[in-house]
Amino acid sequence: MAVTAATQSPAMIDLYYWPTPNGWKITIMLEECGLPYKIVPVNIGMGEQFDPAFLEISPNNRMPAIVDHEPIGGGDPVSMFESGAILMYLAEKTGRFMPKDVAGRYEVVQWVMWQMGNLGPMAGQTHHFRNYCPDKIDYAIDRYTNEVNRLYGVMDTRLSDREYLAGDYSIADMASWPWVVPWKRQGQDLDSFPNLRRWFDTLRARPAVSRGFEAAKELREANVGKEEEARKILFGQRARPRKPA
Repeated sequence: MAVTAATQSPAMIDLYYWPTPNGWKITIMLEECGLPYKIVPVNIGMGEQFDPAFLEISPNNRMPAIVDHEPIGGGDPVSMFESGAILMYLAEKTGRFMPKDVAGRYEVVQWVMWQMGNLGPMAGQTHHFRNYCPDKIDYAIDRYTNEVNRLYGVMDTRLSDREYLAGDYSIADMASWPWVVPWKRQGQDLDSFPNLRRWFDTLRARPAVSRGFEAAKELREANVGKEEEARKILFGQRARPRKPA
């Protein structure tokens, strides 16, 4: 239910977004919940994540981030960064894709944390050293490619006797699926993990997952031909002291 950034009436949720695995997590959840949202592009390849106005919402200068104009309990708009926190917030807001019992809820939470602390960072490092690093460092390529392979094995074993990662379909699955999408760029063979492959194809067949994955995909074209400039912005970042108001 995405609307254009030029819409006149504010959507319930502003989504600061770029089409990457972390961004897809949130568009998938919003589509699954049927929540209206407005995409506000944050071109990470051109440095828009360092805009002072965006830093007020996302102090870690990373997308995605949201501003909910109709927050839980009412009141002023609520802004939030970190994709895992956003998923949990939206699950609480809608009462969907997160069990209400304590055991079930933390079954989901621990797998969301697993994705945030393991699958995402390790796959990200794999992408960097396999596809972006100007110097091919065999040790780094092997280190991270092997670790992603191990993590795929964790998921494959987990899915050997269940359909989804944490009971019913949940935000744990939405968090992890986008990071399996680029499996070829991670140097993996998805067919070597039959349970993971079945899970991956099951999610891909969901209409809301497809809509979330395709959301604003045309934004990627903005950086075509500017890859070297984007590389300088994205990699090797250091602290940027904020200028006094």
